[in-house]
Amino acid sequence: LSRQAVHISEKVVRRLMKQESLVPVLRKRRRYGSYMGEISPAPDNLLNRDFSASAPNEKWLTDITEFQIPAGKVYLSPMIDCFDGMIVSWSIGTHPDAELVNTMLDAAIETVTASGNRPVVHSDRGGHYRWPGWLSRIAEAKLVRSMSRKACSPDNAACEGFFGRLKNEQF
Repeated sequence: LSRQAVHISEKVVRRLMKQESLVPVLRKRRRYGSYMGEISPAPDNLLNRDFSASAPNEKWLTDITEFQIPAGKVYLSPMIDCFDGMIVSWSIGTHPDAELVNTMLDAAIETVTASGNRPVVHSDRGGHYRWPGWLSRIAEAKLVRSMSRKACSPDNAACEGFFGRLKNEQF
């Protein structure tokens, strides 16, 4: 219609299509999901949606989010401190793989190595947070693991909220 210089709103087009029983063909976009089933025992949800912290490096949240840019997809993995919502460390890459989260975790561990702080690291149940490389790094740094319940994004709501604000305000 636009090539024929016919100016009409999307709402009118939808109404006319409905009157004529025309159904638009929509392609479903495949969204990224890191859940790989129960590949190892999951730790308890120690935060229970309590994202408040009385001091820095008490509770950390992590997850992976996807950005669609003209060159393709980019993935961001931050470690967020519940005390002030600041990013402790982050990594960005073109693939949501173990290297992405391990690089981010190594940088986060460096920030608390000198101090005696050992934060609770809370994540979803993605496969990245259950692979041996992640588990060994957590154990060596004496960090405490916590995981959301399966398919329950409100259990990591503060991290999801950070992603929402980032995409809304910056991207």
